[in-house]
Amino acid sequence: MSKEKKKEIVKRFKKTSNDTGSSPVQVALLTEKIKELTEHFKIHKKDFHSKRGLTAMVNRRKKILKYMQRKEGNDYKKTVSDLNLRK
Repeated sequence: MSKEKKKEIVKRFKKTSNDTGSSPVQVALLTEKIKELTEHFKIHKKDFHSKRGLTAMVNRRKKILKYMQRKEGNDYKKTVSDLNLRK
């Protein structure tokens, strides 16, 4: 992911002016990485080592979303709808 893309995502999902690590920002960055890896696997079907990393990213995102659902209900709903994660 390029620096510009990362800055754009952080700018879109941040809560305060200096926010770079809140839950919505983390979920958005992980989602972008997951999308990039998914495209990578369409070409490289037998890249099993990277697939393990993808699984770890998906699980980390799932864990953060579960936390957000418990603690930050409004942020959870907004983030999920903005990223089109669940229907």
